[in-house]
Amino acid sequence: MFNIQNLMKQAQMMQKRMAEAQEKLGAEVREGTSSGGLVKIELNGRHDLQNITISKEALDGGDAELLEDMIKAAYNDAHNQIVKMQDEGMKEATGGVDFGGLKIPF
Repeated sequence: MFNIQNLMKQAQMMQKRMAEAQEKLGAEVREGTSSGGLVKIELNGRHDLQNITISKEALDGGDAELLEDMIKAAYNDAHNQIVKMQDEGMKEATGGVDFGGLKIPF
């Protein structure tokens, strides 16, 4: 027999686990790099920029466009790591339940 109270209780437990996972994942930091580590960018799980490091070697060429491309590549590397981490964390929090592409609100 279908038990709505049991279903609601399970939904509340999953909601709590998801909120805990969001908080934990938001505090995680990932580093993206480009050009063999000449540019490094750190993002937290909320995609906030935490740190950027540009080596002197990256500045030696004097090519601003190349440096811009290296920064974008490092950002994208960090961003992709954050997205992967969030996907894995939410699968763990929901016990592998697929919500049809629903993303956590970061």
